[in-house]
Amino acid sequence: MPLARSFVLAVAALVAATGCSSSKHAARHEAPPAATTTSHTAATPARKLVMFVEHRLRSLARPLQDAAAAPEGSGAVLAGGLNSADASVGDVLFVSAGRDAIRGSLPTARHDAAAAALGGATYVFGGGDATHQLNEIVKVGAGVVGRLPQPASDVSAAVVSGTAYIVGGFTGTQWLNTILAWRPGQQPRVAARLPVALRYAAVTAAQGRLVIAGGSIPSGTATRAVLVFDPSTGRVRQIAQLPSRTTHAAAASIDGTVYVIGGRGPAVDTPTRHIVAVDPLTGKIRYAGALATPRSDLAAVTVGNRILVAGGRDASAAISTIAQLVPSTRSVKKTKVNASAPKSLSATNVYAADAPGDLQPAARRARPLVYVPNSQSNTVDEIDPRTFRVVRHFSVGALPQHVTPSYDLKRLYVLNDLGNSLTPINPVNGIPGRPIPVDDPYNLYFTPDGRFAIVVAERLARLDFRYPHTFRLHRSLNVPCRGVDHMDFSADGRYLIASCEFSGQLIKVNLLTERLAGVISLPGGSSPQDVKLSPDGRTYYVADLRGGIWRVAGSPFRVLGFIRTGRGAHGLYVSRNDRFLYITNRAEGSISVLALSSGKLVHKWWIPGGGSPDMGNVSDNGRVLWLSGRWNDVVYAIDTRNGRLLARIPVGAGPHGLCVWPQPGRYSLGHTGIMR
Repeated sequence: MPLARSFVLAVAALVAATGCSSSKHAARHEAPPAATTTSHTAATPARKLVMFVEHRLRSLARPLQDAAAAPEGSGAVLAGGLNSADASVGDVLFVSAGRDAIRGSLPTARHDAAAAALGGATYVFGGGDATHQLNEIVKVGAGVVGRLPQPASDVSAAVVSGTAYIVGGFTGTQWLNTILAWRPGQQPRVAARLPVALRYAAVTAAQGRLVIAGGSIPSGTATRAVLVFDPSTGRVRQIAQLPSRTTHAAAASIDGTVYVIGGRGPAVDTPTRHIVAVDPLTGKIRYAGALATPRSDLAAVTVGNRILVAGGRDASAAISTIAQLVPSTRSVKKTKVNASAPKSLSATNVYAADAPGDLQPAARRARPLVYVPNSQSNTVDEIDPRTFRVVRHFSVGALPQHVTPSYDLKRLYVLNDLGNSLTPINPVNGIPGRPIPVDDPYNLYFTPDGRFAIVVAERLARLDFRYPHTFRLHRSLNVPCRGVDHMDFSADGRYLIASCEFSGQLIKVNLLTERLAGVISLPGGSSPQDVKLSPDGRTYYVADLRGGIWRVAGSPFRVLGFIRTGRGAHGLYVSRNDRFLYITNRAEGSISVLALSSGKLVHKWWIPGGGSPDMGNVSDNGRVLWLSGRWNDVVYAIDTRNGRLLARIPVGAGPHGLCVWPQPGRYSLGHTGIMR
């Protein structure tokens, strides 16, 4: 296989979840909260998008998450929260860019409260202490000055025109859908009702309105909705959707633009680095930078043209970081956040649309054929899968590596690596068309939203994002590894994991930003190859020529383990019933079969007389596994019921990434047919 590249930057996507109380009590109260941010923002026109970078200042005296936060002068007041032992605290701190100090304490320890600054004072609303919720309105330094209508934790708050608005919450038994309005000396009143009860929403004020982003909802997940409450009309309406379901985030506003910062998904300990900008007037959503490290449950307060952030939770525990989000000095192109992947047919199976015979109309029109790129003879052979005979043979550009179905299933492309071209094929009749100029197309994939083709330019050390119908270049990304060649995508379509064969590394790319989000260096001697997502979307399997497959988690990005299969492990294919993973062991001439439910190897099928099974796919009915014999100039057809060799078909020299077509599935993510 060809050569390498050098990569760049990072970020991820916003997400969602549940309940009050410490993370140790997630089953009862559902999981740790997002810090509340308050802001006084006059109605000014939304300004041009700012991109933020995080500058670390120092650390708090101890880790802190879920503190209520309100602005004060050049800094922020942090009240209560959870410490590193997930215990509630009652400290009141002042934090700024230059210093931090203890200001006193609350009447009792609490977390998941909200705070607001009114008339030069800080007020804290509700909260919980892991055993019960509180209804107190506390004026910092003066004590309890009022009561909420009912005890509530998991609340958020912000100030518009001298009135504090307290959003959502949890009474211990009931989720709240209220927006309460309160001024000092008055009783809280219900100003409006949310379309759905919320906890842990990111809330701030901008353009004279209250902006409410994400939050946990009673169904047990989180929402993507961005809501706006206009106090002048008393009306709540949805204006936008976040890139993904988001909860436990913070929010702050600068010059009329709202920034949703960090947060996590429905599951505990799934923090993100993402910063998303929301225009409350137009509803436009934009990517606006990233935190230095993923975190949820942080405090965020606007100070001038910067955002002060403190504490929060990483993937395992509370943290003590104090930092500023500072406008980037780099010239940044305004980039709309990509849409996510089309919704899966099943929450537990990314391959639910790939059932036997479940062909889309475009695929149904295709003539059933097996397309074999012969890398060493610069030709393609087409095999009739019913007769096991070659029915067409034609020349293509130099070093054809794979045959790839298009995202919309209407074309196949032969990837002529050294020929710097793609040869299109009409799958209705198998006839090739005129080559399309493309630099170094070793492999080809498509983003799950269908917006871009990703040409894996292995020799040039690049991932080229191209428009999928014209292949005009959108953007090139250099990678910091050698031999990038195979990849697969997350279930939500937000990122990809790719293998780097020659440097023994894996990389993670954020598809929202088209930038690097992580690198893993595998042990010495590793040579990672094909990548395949498990049906439940939780694990990536990565073949390694050293003799097995790696189990890898995408978020957080880490290696989970290694399963030894056989020498030269190379290609990975999921069975049509989604129960098994077929692993080709090219150097020893075998195919290992992994039971996906148990993670155990259940079969090993040997090629009679030896062979070199490399790449291919499963027939549309799931009964035949088609594989190229890379070093033997043949194609193998293998019965998936028992591993019996059905046919050994002579083809051109060096057959590589063959494509079985048609395939079930709504759309193609590329390679030899990764279908979803």
